[in-house]
Amino acid sequence: MGILSRLSFTIRSWINALLARSSNPSAELDYSYEQMRDELQNVKRGIADLTTQKKRLQKHRDRLAENVEKHNEQAREAVRQDRDDLARRALEKKQANLSQIEELDGQIEELEANQATLVSKKDELEQRVEQFRTQKETMKARYEAAEAGARVSEALTGVGDEMGEVTRSIERMRDRTDEMESRAAALEELEETGALDSVLEEGDSIDRELEKISTGREVDTELETLKAEMGKSEPEAEATPEAETSEEATETDSGAAAEESTVEVDQEAVDEELAELEAEEEEQESQS
Repeated sequence: MGILSRLSFTIRSWINALLARSSNPSAELDYSYEQMRDELQNVKRGIADLTTQKKRLQKHRDRLAENVEKHNEQAREAVRQDRDDLARRALEKKQANLSQIEELDGQIEELEANQATLVSKKDELEQRVEQFRTQKETMKARYEAAEAGARVSEALTGVGDEMGEVTRSIERMRDRTDEMESRAAALEELEETGALDSVLEEGDSIDRELEKISTGREVDTELETLKAEMGKSEPEAEATPEAETSEEATETDSGAAAEESTVEVDQEAVDEELAELEAEEEEQESQS
């Protein structure tokens, strides 16, 4: 096999594979059925044409038979009038017509035989067409059922093109989700350990720890002050000398703590007033 022959064979193989892949068996069966019906219609049309020709020959034979009777009467009339020449001519025409009638009878018999053959073939073809129609509908139903089953199986197993793409999309989304969750967990862990500083917070991890300690101390101090101002909420009991002594000591300590708190508050007020005065002086200097 030469190169061109092998190339031609390969191309034909590809074309046949593409046609087999894109073909629709249901449509092919319908097309074949229509072809058979067209063939049956052609046979019926042929029978009708043949019958028409036979009818034309029969009408021509009937006219020739009428002419035979006519020429026979003409010959009789010519003999009665002693015109043998006319009688001979009439008889000659009669014989010619009889010869034509005989020939036509042969042709008509042949057409009738052909007509009977075509009618028989037409009946056989009709039976085949009907059988093919039944087989076609059965095969189409089986094919559609098999196709539907295959689609359902592809959908359930995910081997089809569309379901395969859906499955791949779900897998890609799952991978991306896992990646983002892992990234978020890693960033959260790094932020908790202080390896990464938040963009919303100022200072580093040491500053934040010191700030937490300072805030805790301030809260403790404020809590002690609040307790000192409100006093204890325990039920009163009979005072003993030792209890009175401890209460006096407590009151003394509370008074001292309150005085210290007052001093601290007054000092803060003084600092605020000084800051306001300095701000006003700076503003006046900037305006001048």
